[in-house]
Amino acid sequence: MLDSVDVGDLIAGLALLLSAYATWQTVSFNKKQRSLVDSQERLNNLLLEKENDGVLKEKKADLGASFIKLGSSKYRLKVWNKGVSTARNVRIEFPEGNNVIIPSEVSDKFPMESLERHQFVELIAAVHMQTKRKHVVRLIWEDDAKSHNEKLVYPTL
Repeated sequence: MLDSVDVGDLIAGLALLLSAYATWQTVSFNKKQRSLVDSQERLNNLLLEKENDGVLKEKKADLGASFIKLGSSKYRLKVWNKGVSTARNVRIEFPEGNNVIIPSEVSDKFPMESLERHQFVELIAAVHMQTKRKHVVRLIWEDDAKSHNEKLVYPTL
């Protein structure tokens, strides 16, 4: 049987081996290509998510509040907007009761039509010896991102 192997059979055998090697290389290249396409798709999704978060962040207002001390015995509750967007229809509530902020201050200044970026408002606080040190303040507002935002803050004296 070895006697009947001629040059054409050798060439055909080599062509078969070369074809098998090329097929194996193509399959491994396609696996690498698929992995690259998958990682590119994940990267694109992450970039889109980051871009969407950035756009949403530009539409958000971020309100906060804290007590500030002026002089030896004067206190103010300072409410501010550190977000990028303007807060509209800003309201303030005291879920555990208000025994520190003068009620006329709240009724005169709130609801605020708008609170621009880096703008603040100060409310006069009447602090005495029996005033508790930690208070709960609920801030409610609208911005370009949502029509109802709410945040609980815990300012301390």
